[in-house]
Amino acid sequence: MLNGAHSRASERVAGLVQQLLAKRRIDRPVGYADDLRESGLSSLDLVNLMLSVEAEFDIKIPTRDMTPGNFRSIARIEALVSTLLANAETAQG
Repeated sequence: MLNGAHSRASERVAGLVQQLLAKRRIDRPVGYADDLRESGLSSLDLVNLMLSVEAEFDIKIPTRDMTPGNFRSIARIEALVSTLLANAETAQG
C-alpha cells in the first residue's frame, strides 16, 4: 500500500474513532498513537470499532487478529487494515 493510501486509511479509522467518542459525548482529539482506552473508549466501544472497521474497509478481521493490541491505537488499526487489504489483494492476484 502506498503512503497516500496509508494516510487515507488512518483518516478513515480516525473518523470512526471520533464517531464513537462523539456517541459517548467525549470531545477530545485522538492522536495517531494514542491509547484508545485512555482516550475514553470502553471494551464495548472497541468491539463496535472493530465492526465499523470491517464495514468501512469491506474486510473480515480473522478471529486471531481480534486482540486488544490490534485495537489499541489508530496506528495499530491502520497496520492491521493495511495487512488484511494487502493479503486480500495478493489472494485475488
